[in-house]
Amino acid sequence: MPARNGSQFLEGLKRNPPNIYIDGERVEDPTTHPATANVARSIAELYDLQLRPDLVDVMTYESPTTGERVGLSFLETTTREDLTRRAVMHKAWADHSLGFIGRSPDYLNVNLMAAARAASYFERADPRFGENIRRYYEHVRENDLCLTHALTNPQVNRSARADHLPDPYIALGVVRETDEGLIVRGARMLATLPIADEILIFPSTVLKEEPEMTRYALAFALPCSTPGLSFIGREPLDQGRSREDHPLGSRFDEMDALVVFDDVLVPWERVFLHGDVALANRAYPATGAVYQMAHQVINVKIAKAEAFLGVAESIVRAIGSEQFQHVQQKVAELIIVLETLRALKTQAEATAELDEFGTMTPGRAALDTARNLFPQVYPRMVEVLQLLSASGLIMIPTEAERHGPMADAVDRFLQAKNVGADERIRLFRLAWDMTISGFGGRQNLYEKFFFGDPVRTQGALYQSYDKEPYVQRVAEFLEASRTRRAEEAVGAGAGGPEGGA
Repeated sequence: MPARNGSQFLEGLKRNPPNIYIDGERVEDPTTHPATANVARSIAELYDLQLRPDLVDVMTYESPTTGERVGLSFLETTTREDLTRRAVMHKAWADHSLGFIGRSPDYLNVNLMAAARAASYFERADPRFGENIRRYYEHVRENDLCLTHALTNPQVNRSARADHLPDPYIALGVVRETDEGLIVRGARMLATLPIADEILIFPSTVLKEEPEMTRYALAFALPCSTPGLSFIGREPLDQGRSREDHPLGSRFDEMDALVVFDDVLVPWERVFLHGDVALANRAYPATGAVYQMAHQVINVKIAKAEAFLGVAESIVRAIGSEQFQHVQQKVAELIIVLETLRALKTQAEATAELDEFGTMTPGRAALDTARNLFPQVYPRMVEVLQLLSASGLIMIPTEAERHGPMADAVDRFLQAKNVGADERIRLFRLAWDMTISGFGGRQNLYEKFFFGDPVRTQGALYQSYDKEPYVQRVAEFLEASRTRRAEEAVGAGAGGPEGGA
């Protein structure tokens, strides 16, 4: 099957629905259930973009095995041009949601591509695993599957190792091996976008390299409809309101879920890593997957920063506050964030290098900077939009109110300097959903921890960044100053230019 359209994506969900439980009930059909139907349609819209005549060359490429058009996010990057080409695809998908779908399918597609290119890495654990990951990548690419994933263990006791929790299978681990495959038990969080075809479990949590931890060192993939595999979704943020009232929450609530594995069979052909703690700990950086994913992410964050800037400037123009310097200063903050992200993206692509597996990998330093910067600035971006909007974020009538018995009063008293009440309300509704609604609140927290604990990510940047050239430059500067002072002292002792005569 070539690149899918939206209808094909939705049909796949109907045919093999994920085992999702929301609000105490099983979701029988995620394409019609109130908590998932709207986001399912939004993801379907992304797939439709792939095949739009004016975008097909931007969004797809020819499969190296079939010659049919497949999603460009699967492209095996071997040149810097490949990265910049793929970035255009990432940005097109991100723009469709104003950057508010954080886990669009291309996020894991690039992860899988990098892992498949690094098949020899997985062969170090077992010769079968390298072939498994390569075949799985081709399977996902050729069928244009949508993947979800879950990275961390349940937040039970952060001070205790997985094997020291009350139950050794609170954290996902291998129970036993069978002729058919691995039997796994436990849970992972947080699976964002559980309305997917399959789930990819990859190692991410750093494990102690001890025999007791081998059960937790694993990587595999399964259909989301697999017996014994269940998703427990959080309370929905899509409250069933119209796109007018909840312009983001009604479309882009990705859902987050706890993933439970109740003695689930993972066939051997779906196992990519098992039992090797050292390989599990290094999998993401060693394969380059984390940097391919970060490259997708920075394009999404650029789209999101553009949205904040666009909404902020639209609001100040509407209410006539753009001439005030304090307003200009706040909007300028958003410009600085946007241009910084664009510069880091460009730098990441310009400094890309081939890794040991022949994959063109974006520059680490620029991407590490971006993924540490955005969680710090995002709360301020939210605050800026709140400050520029002020009470306008609170007094926003609903769509029904705008057409109810008080519609004339709404039109009269809620107009703005440069726009009518209807346009003003729609604009402020969008700002509200970005900043203070339930959807906006989840986005704020989500961005803080998108790439993990900020302290750990900054610590990793400190440890990985090559600081030696700058330390050496300072040492050379200080040494040159000392040498100069010594020379001047000798000259003065000799009586200066006349030699003391």
